[in-house]
Amino acid sequence: MTTFDVDAIRARFPALSLTHEGRPMVFFDGPGGTQVPSTVIDAVVRYYRESNANHCGAFLTSERSDAIVDDAHAALADLLGVDADEITLGPNMTTLTFHISRSIAATMRPGDEIVVSGLDHQANVDPWIAAARDSEVIVRTWEPRLEDCTLRLEGLDAVLNERTKLVAVGWASNAVGTINPIAEVVARAHRVGAWVFVDAVHAAPHLALDARAVGADFVACSAYKFFGPHVGAVYGRREIAEKLPTYKVRPASHHFETGTGNFEGYAGAVAAIEYLADIGRRYGGAAADSARRAALRAGMRAIRAYELDLYRYLATRLTAIEGVEIVGLTAEADMDRRTPTAAIRIAGVTPRAAAERLGARGIAVWDGDFYATGLIERLGLAPDGVVRIGLTHYNTRAEVDRLAEELANIAGHSAA
Repeated sequence: MTTFDVDAIRARFPALSLTHEGRPMVFFDGPGGTQVPSTVIDAVVRYYRESNANHCGAFLTSERSDAIVDDAHAALADLLGVDADEITLGPNMTTLTFHISRSIAATMRPGDEIVVSGLDHQANVDPWIAAARDSEVIVRTWEPRLEDCTLRLEGLDAVLNERTKLVAVGWASNAVGTINPIAEVVARAHRVGAWVFVDAVHAAPHLALDARAVGADFVACSAYKFFGPHVGAVYGRREIAEKLPTYKVRPASHHFETGTGNFEGYAGAVAAIEYLADIGRRYGGAAADSARRAALRAGMRAIRAYELDLYRYLATRLTAIEGVEIVGLTAEADMDRRTPTAAIRIAGVTPRAAAERLGARGIAVWDGDFYATGLIERLGLAPDGVVRIGLTHYNTRAEVDRLAEELANIAGHSAA
């Protein structure tokens, strides 16, 4: 197995050569959307050059386009460990969740219950609140433990009952990086007969996902968070999805895919997944001729190991800066329960001011609540939120050092 070569990986991402006032740009904005390798760009361009057509035509470009769409379903299925016919493609996780939640809620009766989490992105909260309102369904909230921004299973047990029909939960928090115990959540929900809808948007760039292994009924993700274009996907367990009512035009062949898809984006999504599989073959120990699913798992394991090491280094640098506080899990024993995403507060400095200062120095971070509005409100940090530093496998220790130096200057300027 070849040692993880971050310099070789970085060379595959054209955006990483961008400069700002003579210095290389630093991209710690991955949780909002990652950069893409050149193969993804090439796949999108190639689609327009060679395959640009609507679907089901009796001519070459349409046939090529249809083949790309089929491969996109298969590629997303490989990423999630499911079958291609269980994948729904669309513009993004949020739009797909609103769409599918309507079908799921149509199976419920007044007085049934949905459980949402106070840790999650609103994309896995608000669709269920809206659907419940339309169907006279009750929404209960699984409250997080604010001291470390985690969800405790005993808290889930307290809100589950025989009327619970669905639990909506994130695989990982996009705001503070907490990884939730999805298999245990699913087991508890299934005991009371409830389905589980998992938001894996933040988990997908960092973890080897297996929807079947954890028993989830639905898993949603977005390709632009794992080095691809703006495309979303949802896995729906076949025996459930096939029985759900549909809201679509009559001729549409797919259960949930309405209208013409972003076919060029699907081509890019395939390329993004092939890129991750290539990481597995180069650095994860997967054989050169291994199947895509096996290579993907190996690639994500290699990425996870590199990112966790880099996050530990980041955390050490951050905790050495007076006035900087990491929100969420911080103990070394908890590192396996988080993604390489740090939410921080800087004493006396608003998140926006810090992000602007960093942006002016060529360092991209996000500030605010990142649509994890309920969590930021619960933490008492609204409306300003936090500064979010999102590491990916193309980041380096040198970039972390540069960030730490700038943050020390920002914190020091505030103290003066």
